[in-house]
Amino acid sequence: MPWSVRWVGGCGAQSQKQCKKSSFAFYQAVRDLLPVWFLEDMRTMEVFHWEDGGKVSVYSPSEALLYALVHDHQPYARHLLTKFPQSALAVPSQSFSCCQSAPHLAMAVRYNRVRVLFRILKAIQTLPPGDRAAHLDRQGCSRVEGGKTALHMACELVRPECLLLLLGHGAAPCLRDSAGNTPLDTLLQQISHMPAANMRAKLLCLDCL
Repeated sequence: MPWSVRWVGGCGAQSQKQCKKSSFAFYQAVRDLLPVWFLEDMRTMEVFHWEDGGKVSVYSPSEALLYALVHDHQPYARHLLTKFPQSALAVPSQSFSCCQSAPHLAMAVRYNRVRVLFRILKAIQTLPPGDRAAHLDRQGCSRVEGGKTALHMACELVRPECLLLLLGHGAAPCLRDSAGNTPLDTLLQQISHMPAANMRAKLLCLDCL
């Protein structure tokens, strides 16, 4: 829940500077794989991030999970998904994601965080069917992500383990990105453009599809 900078105290520029310092401290703490209890104390009581419109906000479980994904802090990701199964997968603020949908699956695929991806998919399975499909088949914004789903990304980056997990948990294999390509189209492009590179992994992906 954001608060007005004036309510927090100090001038806007000073508050923004303080937010940047505390944000970087939290980022470093997750990067350094500090204990979960310490990170949660920081997140809930000590650190804020700056939002457009002169607002400061505490880090939500969703935003903390993005940091845990980037730095492969598996215990912290597990804690967030266990204690906050819905809010950890909620849409983060615009300072974390350019489009208003949750990017956690795509982020897990991009960084090849297979174990955390598995936990995210298990958490998604507990959601109502409509919410489940919205997460599994979420398409990134056309401007930055080309309308790609997590499956598209798994094919583009040739991540067979991620691809198998996504398909096994119900991700739709026939959706098209902004260019009109399905995940299979994306994989075939990878095979044809660079036939000698990483061929075994590409064939594993092809077998999955």
